[in-house]
Amino acid sequence: MFCLVLFFCVLVPVFADAPARPNVVLFLVDDMGWMDSSVYGSQFYETPQMERLAKQSMRFTNAYAVPLCSPTRASILSGQYSSRHGITSAAGHQPPLPEGRHYETKRSPNKQFIYPASKRYLDPKLITLSEVLRDAGYRTGHFGKWHLGAMQQHWPDKQGFETIWHCAPDPGPPNYFSPYGVHAEGRPTGRHKVGNITDGPEGEHITDRLTDEALRFIEQHQKEPFYLNLWQYSVHGPWQHKAEYTARYAKKKDPRGEQRNPVMGSMLQNVDESLGRVLDKLDELNLTDNTIFIFYSDNGGNTHSWRADDPKLRNVTPKHPKYETIKSYRKWAKGEAPTNNAPLREGKGRIYEGGQRVPLMVRWPKHIKPGSISDAIVGPIDLYPTILDAVKVDKPKEQILDGVSILPVLLQQGTLKREAYFTWFPHLIPAASVRAGDYKLIRRWEPHPSYPDLYELYNLKEDIGESTNLAAKMPDKVKELDALIEEFTRETNALAPKPNPDFNPRRKTPRRGPSFGLVPKMCKLSLVKGAARIEADGRTPFLGTAQVKLTGPLTLKLRLRSKSGGAGKVQWKTADQETFPRTGQIVEYTFKGREDWQDVELKLPVEGKTGIVRLYLPANEAPLEIQRIQFTGKGAGEKNWSFEGAQP
Repeated sequence: MFCLVLFFCVLVPVFADAPARPNVVLFLVDDMGWMDSSVYGSQFYETPQMERLAKQSMRFTNAYAVPLCSPTRASILSGQYSSRHGITSAAGHQPPLPEGRHYETKRSPNKQFIYPASKRYLDPKLITLSEVLRDAGYRTGHFGKWHLGAMQQHWPDKQGFETIWHCAPDPGPPNYFSPYGVHAEGRPTGRHKVGNITDGPEGEHITDRLTDEALRFIEQHQKEPFYLNLWQYSVHGPWQHKAEYTARYAKKKDPRGEQRNPVMGSMLQNVDESLGRVLDKLDELNLTDNTIFIFYSDNGGNTHSWRADDPKLRNVTPKHPKYETIKSYRKWAKGEAPTNNAPLREGKGRIYEGGQRVPLMVRWPKHIKPGSISDAIVGPIDLYPTILDAVKVDKPKEQILDGVSILPVLLQQGTLKREAYFTWFPHLIPAASVRAGDYKLIRRWEPHPSYPDLYELYNLKEDIGESTNLAAKMPDKVKELDALIEEFTRETNALAPKPNPDFNPRRKTPRRGPSFGLVPKMCKLSLVKGAARIEADGRTPFLGTAQVKLTGPLTLKLRLRSKSGGAGKVQWKTADQETFPRTGQIVEYTFKGREDWQDVELKLPVEGKTGIVRLYLPANEAPLEIQRIQFTGKGAGEKNWSFEGAQP
């Protein structure tokens, strides 16, 4: 104890004589997409406080995150790419694996490769941003979602944060409303009540409570430099929202016709209010001018919805809290996904722009020009060196940093000297990507039914929606960028997929059958070399699917061949329709009988979001073969089936 007292006695005069170092506030939103604010172009969500911040900040148009939350959070605190620190998926709530590097234990014969397993906690051996700032005299506080380790030895107070307020390590909170220890599923608290969370008044929303705790931290440390992490749980599921806000959004219509989920509008409004309260507190305490304020998101917007017909919920009674949550969400959302990232393609969990391009705004009065915009390509790895550069604290020599300081960009005194920016994502639909200038290359290790191409090349300046794959037309550019991915893999010591010794090409289709979610009715579906074969065993053969969850109008492209040809049709019902209407919602098509492949393109005037689609096929006179089915929705949504690599 004597040593500690002496240490602070020596240090305090040093800091007192030094110029006041700027405070740092990192306001991180969960699952907020690039288009989820009026600042970035939404005409549905109302975010006046984000507009207020944008007018005082530099706004980035090419800011990236990893497509899932834990890797982004780990990169912020370590300054390293996910391929180096090892947290590559949203696994921070799972029990830790033994120390070392691991691969998936299940070896499906349908997969050509065995993919890496994500690390499940932020390695204590890393020197975190919070540890560096704490050791430089900053008071450090973390409030909100952590998701970087479930065990106590991996909590934020073991990673350089002196003051913490966090609850479950799960992707979302146990409950958005107090009492927080009661899980939304109604289970006993058990492992879900972890951290140092305390309940508030019944019905208190966790977004508001987090803000209260953060404001208390600011007040307590207003006379000394502080680093504050305010990492909101919103707008992640379980989507427990304030009904009075939601009801107002339910009456709104998006002039763009893209966003229409009132629950997300409600939750974003709550986050926006939280932001305003923090900005107000900094103004009130005269701390604004000496505070670097960063507004950021951990991944792209969520474009998949929580289904109330989840098999896990079949035995849930109407009084069950989780059922009520889902029932409420379904009532308001009416089948809509949480958000829509259009014009960006897809969303969270995908390597396309909708999954990893996010909002980023940085404010530092008298240093950063208010209302400025930057198209510099930046990411979570850059915050660590940038913050240390700005507050004039040396970077730890023993820590490898993949990020670079973007302070010259913020101060408009220079540009980034970086050839390319990388994303390493060997999960869900495994892929890696590189962004170099206007071009982006996606590389997969093996084809996927919905994404058959191993290489996808896009010019994002001309094609922000990633709709036109240039790989076949620009092989030299593919080769150039692929070489960068290879170099990146070696440089960051990435745990790359390895060949699967159990791979059996003859069993390349999923165990649930060769249909990939296309249910054959009055016909048989089998695989032949490079195609799916349809043989009629009823009067009106068709394929049905509930997987085309896109907002209309839609474009359908088919590649077919048949010796007889004939007439077919497409029929659909929307997500809010109980049954198929007796008339309408049908588009017919014909094609000639030929030996070669034929392309058919149809415009489907779908209003709203599709529920079930039926593809009627002229297979009565002769078998019909399908090579590809592609649905494209309004904006950048897409659903594909490809049988080009099929084997009998």
